[in-house]
Amino acid sequence: MSQNNSFLVFSGTSTRYLAEKICASLGCPLGKLVMTKFSDGEFAVSYEESIRGRDVFLVQSTFPTSDNLMELLLMIDAAKRASARSIIAVVPYFGWARQDRKDKPRVSIGAKLVADLLSVAGINRLITMDLHADQIQGFFNVPVDHLYASGVIIPYLQSLKLKDLVIASPDVGGSKRANTYAKYLGAPLVLCNKTRARANVVQSMQIIGDVKDKNVIIIDDMVDTAGTITKAADIMREAGAKSVRACASHCVMSGPASERVQDSALEEIVFTDSIPYTNRCSKVKQLSVADMFAETIRRVENNESISSQYLI
Repeated sequence: MSQNNSFLVFSGTSTRYLAEKICASLGCPLGKLVMTKFSDGEFAVSYEESIRGRDVFLVQSTFPTSDNLMELLLMIDAAKRASARSIIAVVPYFGWARQDRKDKPRVSIGAKLVADLLSVAGINRLITMDLHADQIQGFFNVPVDHLYASGVIIPYLQSLKLKDLVIASPDVGGSKRANTYAKYLGAPLVLCNKTRARANVVQSMQIIGDVKDKNVIIIDDMVDTAGTITKAADIMREAGAKSVRACASHCVMSGPASERVQDSALEEIVFTDSIPYTNRCSKVKQLSVADMFAETIRRVENNESISSQYLI
């Protein structure tokens, strides 16, 4: 795509690696923005070129720490005060999305709070990918373009040409997502029924379905501490699975996750690059979603439909 004077793409600090790939795909330079940090940890945002009357796309995943979210909010506010025509937040990984409801008394609904913060800051549109819960789209009063990592994950799975394929969900909550993959790939679905002792700690797990002599692919939206997905892989190998792989959209991979994956029965675990992954684990593979986001930006800017981008 040739350089277009009607829009500009900017990036926060932690997602610059992805914004640069998106701009390379669009054929445009990454916008000039300076993030000034004070000694007490406070920071300020300054656009180093005019954005008056432009459509501004702000690329920033809101993974921990919360500085990433605060950077995005300041970028939105600065763009609004600099008279941008429209402000589109491009958030490949939407953080706090696991807090999408009150699952016990006296807790916050973090996803709704973040949606409100972005809206009040001044976004006109959100482009994101594989929200933890689809209903989070309804937390916004602006258009939400919800992309799916299946657009890059499914072609990779097909390239493996695995026979006796089975798709698995690591928990009942992810069964809808896994079932969509299973239907598209023409494979049976297996479920894992788990109970948690507390957040990030799995108490017990049972397999519902047959995995004996099968090549199993576990589908999830994110992997945090990797406790669930590695336990599921180990149980499936014990149940006679020929091989076990995992695919997830977001590579949170916190705490002992890398060691757990390395020591588990998983052949490999495939993520997108919505979150940077710096730890070294030979079983982790990342597929880039830069082209997918670049094409969505191009279509939004040209008022074209984005639905043809969805494989499933």
